[in-house]
Amino acid sequence: MNKNEKFVITINREFGSGGHAIGEELARQLGVRFIDKQIVEAVANKFNITPEEASIIENRRPSWWEDFAQFYSNFMSMNEYFVDAQNITSRQLFLAQKAAIREIAYQESCVIVGRCGFDIFREESNSLKLFIHAPKDVRIKRIMERYNVNEIKAKELIADNDYTRELFTKTFTGCNWYDARNYDLTLDVKNFGVQGAVEFLLNFIG
Repeated sequence: MNKNEKFVITINREFGSGGHAIGEELARQLGVRFIDKQIVEAVANKFNITPEEASIIENRRPSWWEDFAQFYSNFMSMNEYFVDAQNITSRQLFLAQKAAIREIAYQESCVIVGRCGFDIFREESNSLKLFIHAPKDVRIKRIMERYNVNEIKAKELIADNDYTRELFTKTFTGCNWYDARNYDLTLDVKNFGVQGAVEFLLNFIG
C-alpha cells in the first residue's frame, strides 16, 4: 500500500481485541478519516430515518431467508430510499452502507472498521486489509475493564458479538470471517497493546 496516494485501510476485529481503538488511532496518526458510526448516520439520511432507527436495523442479526423476499420486492421500487423504517431489511441497509463507504473512499483516504470492508474493497489495489485478534483471556480482561462487567458477562458479550460478526460476514459476503485469505495481514495484539499495534502497523505500511 502506498500511503502517498489515496488509500483505504479496512479493519475487521474480534470483539474485545481493541481493533476499534487501533483503527481510530491509526487514522489519527495517518491524518485520514476514520469511518465507523458515521456510516450509520449517512445511511440514515439516505433512508430518511433517524440514526437510532438505523442502529436498531443494523444490530439485527441478519437472516437471509427472512430478508430475501422483502428485499427483492421493495428495493427496486424504493423512491429515493424514502421508506418506513419498519420495512427496511438488513440487506437493504448493508447495500446502502456499502455505497456510502465506497463514496467516502472514492473521495479521500480513510480507515474503515467493520462493515465487511475487506470484501467491499477486494479489488482495490492501494489498500490494506487487516484482521485484529487476541487470545480469549486478553479479550475477557479488556471487556471487563472497559464495560465494568464480571468475567461471565464478558464471556457472553464476546461470544455474542463474535457470532454476530461472523454471521453478518457470511450472510453478506459468502466469506468465512476467520479465513486469513480475506486479509493482507492478521495481527495477534496480545503483546502489543493499542499503541504498540499502531506503531507496528505504521512501520509495516512504511
